[in-house]
Amino acid sequence: MKKTIITVVGKDSVGIIAKVCTYLADNGLNILDISQTIVGGFFNMMMIVDFSESAREFSVVAGELEKLGGEIGCVIRLQREEIFDKMHRI
Repeated sequence: MKKTIITVVGKDSVGIIAKVCTYLADNGLNILDISQTIVGGFFNMMMIVDFSESAREFSVVAGELEKLGGEIGCVIRLQREEIFDKMHRI
């Protein structure tokens, strides 16, 4: 299994989760865990996703998610699990 971390941050609006999850499903990415909150009108979501069934390159998916974020008014980042772990060590 190739785990990746997806973060979505932006002003809350209707359809953010639906649009992101539709993209993931259409590209063979399975959500393993998801957490989302809305604080003061700002949306924050973090997902752990299995990337192993996707036929797409990591960099292509990362770019398309970034573009999707721009379309829905959010910042979407895709990171490999091992890099995310190293960046967030205490």
